[in-house]
Amino acid sequence: MRIASLALLTLALVGCPKQMDTRVAGSDDDQLTTYEARLEELRTRGSAGELSCSDQCTLSTQTCEVAEGLCGVVERHPERTDLPQRCARARESCAEETDGCTRCRAR
Repeated sequence: MRIASLALLTLALVGCPKQMDTRVAGSDDDQLTTYEARLEELRTRGSAGELSCSDQCTLSTQTCEVAEGLCGVVERHPERTDLPQRCARARESCAEETDGCTRCRAR
């Protein structure tokens, strides 16, 4: 009887559905950090020296792609009030780099 009770208890514990935290904020926060680090890298590369017009426009494209990826993560979490300004900063970086590309092409 004791073995049967122990087996039943084990089966109940193993067979019960687990309560899992389905939020992805941890991985999204990691993704945001990665995007922001990439934006900083691109900013540094842009301010490090004279870039050719082609390089400036490539940098602009890359910056805007990263900014949109970051903003996509932000949009998945409308309840988080700490995120919209991060998206705004990323889009400002995109606009600045796009302006640089446009000025370069206008010369």
